[in-house]
Amino acid sequence: MAVQFKVRAATMRDIERVFALERAIPEAPHWSREEYAGLVGKDAAAAVSRCVLVVEAVENSGEEDLVGFAIGKVIAMGTDCVGELESVVVAENARRMGLGRALCKGILEWCRGKGAEDVELEVRSKNLSAKRLYASLGFVEEGLRRGYYRDPFDDAVLMRAHLKKLL
Repeated sequence: MAVQFKVRAATMRDIERVFALERAIPEAPHWSREEYAGLVGKDAAAAVSRCVLVVEAVENSGEEDLVGFAIGKVIAMGTDCVGELESVVVAENARRMGLGRALCKGILEWCRGKGAEDVELEVRSKNLSAKRLYASLGFVEEGLRRGYYRDPFDDAVLMRAHLKKLL
């Protein structure tokens, strides 16, 4: 049975599935249901805008399974805007299929559309596959935050991409 994947903006209907997927991945940032719900559908022209994208596996039968999500943020500071890739989560059984890349590209495009020239992120220092993915998307390492992550404990590598050079 063939499976296709689609990336789309999250809706309130997705919150429980996003929350369940996030809880299944120990390294994911663990937010409350209310925090996720507060991110969906609030993309107004404010100083801080957020975007949640989800990726679904769609089988020929029409059955859909949420297998990943990403969260982006843009902060307007006067005439400058900076984006942040806050979270990328892909189910273990859906990794190595390009879904993380598709989610990241979607967030980068959304940030660009909101006026961001740069996008920042933090990634666990031990997450080598994520660091390789981000580097392949044009992110470069800019710093380190020691002891930033808990459960499991890890340092955060700070990375930045200049959108004018990308996509």
